[in-house]
Amino acid sequence: MSHSSENAHAEHPSFLQHHFYTPEQQASASKLGMWLFLGQELLFFSGLFMAYIAMRYIYPETFLAAHEHLNVMMGSINTVVLLTSSLTMALGVRAAQTSNMRLLKFHMLVTIGCALLFLVIKYFEYSHKIHAGFLPGQYYSGTGIPGNPGVFFSIYFVLTGMHGLHVIIGVGVLIWIYMGARQNKFSAEYYSPVENVGLYWHLVDLIWIFLFPLLYLVK
Repeated sequence: MSHSSENAHAEHPSFLQHHFYTPEQQASASKLGMWLFLGQELLFFSGLFMAYIAMRYIYPETFLAAHEHLNVMMGSINTVVLLTSSLTMALGVRAAQTSNMRLLKFHMLVTIGCALLFLVIKYFEYSHKIHAGFLPGQYYSGTGIPGNPGVFFSIYFVLTGMHGLHVIIGVGVLIWIYMGARQNKFSAEYYSPVENVGLYWHLVDLIWIFLFPLLYLVK
């Protein structure tokens, strides 16, 4: 290796991977990768939404009756919780952009707390459905819903379950960002991981914004 190459490598910031020439190039590549990932996530959930539309068209009376057995209050609280987490996530990104690690850690903890609260509320909601026999498909054993309620609860558990899995994954990456902030890994020069996690978290919130009215406010 030539002296000029060694000097150029030595001048690289510690966060710059060896296969990138500049921090800007690395940030641009990572953001492109994240947008591609979010695009396939949208395609995945679009398929689930299409299944919902098809089943609602086939069983309109069942969907109208079954949604009455969902807890709108719990769904509303979870909506407020996730919207709050979107705000704190955005504030966390801004804190990283201004090299304020103290604020970044605070906002990450609040965002993680909101995510955990969402999961706790969803746990109690699921527990009630299981106890009442409102289960998917052939496992449905509840009463008082005409038609084929097992289809509705199949859609309900798949949609909310996949969303809940994304929330759990989100908690993991949020903790990773928090630990990075504790080690002062981020700054105004390097905040793309925080920004990309923020994009993921906003998608998780956006999906719930569609799920809530489709499942809980059927008319």
